[in-house]
Amino acid sequence: MKPETLFWKLADELNANHPTLVEGTIMGGRCLRVDKEFLALVDVKGPGLVVKLPKLRVEELIAAGQGQPFAPAGRVFKEWLSVPKPNKRKWKELLEESIEFVRS
Repeated sequence: MKPETLFWKLADELNANHPTLVEGTIMGGRCLRVDKEFLALVDVKGPGLVVKLPKLRVEELIAAGQGQPFAPAGRVFKEWLSVPKPNKRKWKELLEESIEFVRS
């Protein structure tokens, strides 16, 4: 399954429990938001999941080899994790974790 297809399928599944989850735009592409807060996107240049999490959590996941820094145009976004390899279970867990982070 293509990363973008998996991403939007998971978004549909998560929307049932998180009605404030909506589609938006960021950096010229589609993304997910919770109300007005950015949450996640599929990096079309990657491709893979890019998800917003607390800085320390991002560092932990990178150190564990479960993702890499998100650095478009060479600038690292410290609260964003890139997960290039599609994995339904892992992506869903990260999206749920991101929803909780963004809502807090």
